[in-house]
Amino acid sequence: MDDRGTPSPAGPRPRRRDRHGRGMRGPVAPPQVPLAASRAEVFADLVRDSVERLERRWEQLAEVEFLVLEVPRLEGTGADAPADEGVPLGGIVPAREGRRARVVVYRRPIEIRTKGRDERAELVHEVVVEQVAELLGLTPETVDPRYGEE
Repeated sequence: MDDRGTPSPAGPRPRRRDRHGRGMRGPVAPPQVPLAASRAEVFADLVRDSVERLERRWEQLAEVEFLVLEVPRLEGTGADAPADEGVPLGGIVPAREGRRARVVVYRRPIEIRTKGRDERAELVHEVVVEQVAELLGLTPETVDPRYGEE
């Protein structure tokens, strides 16, 4: 309603603050600040850093696609599934006609196994190195001489 007692055509406006001037004002941090990055984005950055480190040494990795998925899709989870196999941390999909080879890193299993950012970055790099080594048919120590060191 306006001052004359007639309803306004636009209807009531949404309230941004309470009557005391308090309430939500805006985002806590601007989007460019790391605080605003989600866990998935931070994890993808760890994978990207690891891949960039390896691409300097192995040019053929430019033809490989690197993916981050939440969790692996487990095949054969019924009674015939092996009980001693754990949840994979990564995997590879070989190249096929018209498709590039893929290295997949699974975010949630790695996050569950690590406590902090440094430990997570180290495990991500180990998983990427292991998957690249399997894809190229090499040992992880050949792919990255610092593999296994802390």
